[in-house]
Amino acid sequence: MKITKLNLVNFRNYSSLAIKLGEGMNIFVGDNAQGKTNILEAITFLALTKSHRLGVHPNVIMFNKNKAKIKGVVKKDKIISKLEINIQENDKSLFVNQTEIKKVADYISNLNVIVFSPDDLEIVKGSPSVRRNLLNIQLSQISKIYLNVYNEYNKLLRTRNEYLKVLFQNSIADSNYLDIITDKLIEKAVIIYQKRKEYIDLINKNINIYYKNINNEEGIFVRYEPNIEFKSYESEDIRKALKHYYKKNYKKELNYGMTLVGPHRDDFSFILNDIDLKFFGSQGQQKTAVLAFKLSEISIFEEYLGTKPVLLLDDIFSELDLKKRNRLLKLIHDSIQSIITTTDLKNINKKYLVDAYIYSVKNGNVERK
Repeated sequence: MKITKLNLVNFRNYSSLAIKLGEGMNIFVGDNAQGKTNILEAITFLALTKSHRLGVHPNVIMFNKNKAKIKGVVKKDKIISKLEINIQENDKSLFVNQTEIKKVADYISNLNVIVFSPDDLEIVKGSPSVRRNLLNIQLSQISKIYLNVYNEYNKLLRTRNEYLKVLFQNSIADSNYLDIITDKLIEKAVIIYQKRKEYIDLINKNINIYYKNINNEEGIFVRYEPNIEFKSYESEDIRKALKHYYKKNYKKELNYGMTLVGPHRDDFSFILNDIDLKFFGSQGQQKTAVLAFKLSEISIFEEYLGTKPVLLLDDIFSELDLKKRNRLLKLIHDSIQSIITTTDLKNINKKYLVDAYIYSVKNGNVERK
C-alpha cells in the first residue's frame, strides 16, 4: 500500500498544498515549527479519521477558517482509491472514490499507517490508557470484527455504568437488567481479550529481532496484562473468570458506579531481560522498544491484509544516535513506503538518500529538492 498524492486545504498551517509522494522513502526537511509534522498528521487523519498527536489541540482547521479538507490517492496493488475527509468544527465527512461513507468502521483500512513520533515514549512511560489506545488503533485497522466489537463493548460499558448508578440510588430497581447487560458485555470482552492476546503474541515473534538490529541488544518481549486472571484464553475460561469477578465485585461496583474489571482496564509492559522498561529502562532503551514494537507491526498488517502499511516517522533522527539511525534506515530502505520528518540530513549514509524523495519545508511551503 502506498499513498501517491496528498492535497490539503486549510489544514493546520497549510492554506493549500499538493504534493506527489515516492513509493519508497520520502523525507521532509526543515526547522522546527515549519509544518513538517502537520503533513504526517494529515496522512494519519486521512487513514484513521483522527490525529495521532498527544496534547495538541484537536481542531486541525486553519485559524480564521471554518473548514478544512484532506485528499489522498492510495495505491494498493493495481487498485487506486481516492480518499477525502472534509472537516468542520464539530463534524467530518468521509469519502472513498467520491462516495460518502457514513460509518467510520466502513472507512478505516482504506489507508493503513504505522506512526512513530516523539510522543510515543508515553507508550512505555505513560498510563495504561495510552497503551490500550495503541492496541485499539492498530487492531481496528486490520480487523473490522475487532473495531465493531470494541465499539459495541464501549456502548454496553456506558450502559452498565449508568445502570449501576441507578441501582445504587434506587434499591427497588430491577437487578435482572444488569445481569442481561453484563452477559452481553462478557461476550464482547471475550473477543477483545482474545484479539489483543493474539496481536501481542504476533508482536513477540519479531520485536526482539528489530530491537537487536537497532540497539545491538536482545532479550525483549511484550507482556500482556489483563486486570484479571484467566485459566486460559479459551472463550469459556474467560467467561467464567469474568462472571466470577462481576459477582465478587458487585457491591464495590455499586459504590463506585462503574465496571471495575474488563478489557477497558487492560495493560501491557515492555520487558527486557526480566526488567520492566517503564521503571528501570533508560530513555534510549524505551525509545528503541517502542520503535521495535512499531516495526514488528508491519508483518502483522501484511499477514492480515496482504499488504504493507505506510510507515510515518516523525522527527526520528533526533530520537536516535548516528548508528541507530543508519541501522533503522537499512531495515526500512526499499522495503516499505516511509514518510520521515527531520531537521537535517547530516550523518545519514548517502546510499539511503539516492532514491529518496526529499522535500524542503519552510513556513508552510513544501518544495521537492
